[in-house]
Amino acid sequence: MSVLHITGVTKTFPGGTMAVDSFSLDVADGELVCMLGPSGSGKSTLLRMVGGFEQPSSGRITIDGEDVTRLPPERRPTGMVFQSHALWTHMNVFNNLAFGLKLRRLPASQIAVKVEAVLDLVGLAGYGERMTNQLSGGQQQRVALARSLVLEPKILLLDEPFASLDQHLRERLREEVRDIQQRLRITTLFVTHGQDEALSMADRIVVMANGKIEQIGRPDVVYRDPKTPFVAGFIGMMNLIDGEVRDGQFVRSNFRSALPIPDGRATIAIRPESLDLIVSATPTAKVHRVTDYGSHGLVDLDLADGTRLKSVVGHPDLFKAGQGVEIRPRVMAAYRDDHQVYRSQA
Repeated sequence: MSVLHITGVTKTFPGGTMAVDSFSLDVADGELVCMLGPSGSGKSTLLRMVGGFEQPSSGRITIDGEDVTRLPPERRPTGMVFQSHALWTHMNVFNNLAFGLKLRRLPASQIAVKVEAVLDLVGLAGYGERMTNQLSGGQQQRVALARSLVLEPKILLLDEPFASLDQHLRERLREEVRDIQQRLRITTLFVTHGQDEALSMADRIVVMANGKIEQIGRPDVVYRDPKTPFVAGFIGMMNLIDGEVRDGQFVRSNFRSALPIPDGRATIAIRPESLDLIVSATPTAKVHRVTDYGSHGLVDLDLADGTRLKSVVGHPDLFKAGQGVEIRPRVMAAYRDDHQVYRSQA
């Protein structure tokens, strides 16, 4: 059953800047949906509209069947975790978490039980008396998450909560947040521009650009079968090659590959792991650089016209700079007019 319905929501700021354009999405009970896109794509504005911190110019937002489009944040069953943590530095951890419960006039004994339980949930048992400025960045983010969870919202809203943390801590915290979300079965909207976060955490990904939805789908589907050139280039590493189709052949420089679509301009997309290399006396590309990552290698290639491609190989020691190779795509997609018109099978 869908908990959150976003229907035709548009947000235009003064001056005519359209941040979100006719956005519609249903989010199911217990689902974690990642809003993924570059800066300026409208994802944070959309999240703020769901939380009540921005008002839509048009459209409708309902939660559990109730129209919340014009309700202020404090009257919505949502909890928001901001990138900046937004903790009160003059309060200790306990009082940061207890503040919202006190506004609800809960008894002190009940507040204490709820705060201690949520601190234990986020791995901060015993930290209640600490001042927030005595905590590390990761601990502050856990407190920010706990402050939202202690209010038992129907929908948890996460606005790039790990952006200020280092890579190792981001990876650890996203695993912890996903575990907590699944344990509580709390419906969650997560905004990020990090592909790894979206691919590793989401039940579904919504890819946004220029205020609009480019594609919605499971992480594996969005990665393997991007429906637009934007999604193909934004999600993961991708070789995007512009060229011509002539008599069933895609042509770019000295590279050719069968492509059963009508003649004309086209863009093909090939994942580096789907681009095989064969050392050849009649090469279609030249090795520019080989990077050995231990578990695999990344080979940078140049076509005759300088077009740069990448290939993931299992044995990087077989290739060296300056070597001529033949390139053979195993899986590729083709696009025209910003839409997929062909996808080969592995």
